[in-house]
Amino acid sequence: MKEKVDKLMDFYPRIYFACHTRHVTDPETNEKLTSNQVSILDHLDVDEPVSLYELATHMGVTPSTMSITVNRLEKAGYIERRKSKIDARKVELVLTQNGVRIKRSKSVLDPDRVEAVLNRLSEKERQVALDGLGLLAFASEMEMKSRSLSKSWNRR
Repeated sequence: MKEKVDKLMDFYPRIYFACHTRHVTDPETNEKLTSNQVSILDHLDVDEPVSLYELATHMGVTPSTMSITVNRLEKAGYIERRKSKIDARKVELVLTQNGVRIKRSKSVLDPDRVEAVLNRLSEKERQVALDGLGLLAFASEMEMKSRSLSKSWNRR
């Protein structure tokens, strides 16, 4: 297993550095957003609210850590907090129109760079690579959820 871990540790940074965006600049305000902030926007929607706890769990951080970034995004006008329609005691997060604009304009990965990388592969190689990344993404989400739940239970 160590050899497989070493390979992934070698491959991932090479893919990330080739394809990721460094910062995203809001074309209307010239405000710079970090890749982490943009990643949070990528996980939110205008119509489907998400609780701060669900978002933190999904992204593998504590709710207090997520709250700091959400506060900044809310202050900048990209996220809005709303009372839950199901339970008025709960607060849910949704994107504002400004958040939608940023989400549509950029992602954590630059689509042009990703396309250029994928174009270097045959169709069969692309499918194998994407299937493998899909499996790794699934396992990664399961690991993040497991760690986040573990942290939450340890604080009780």
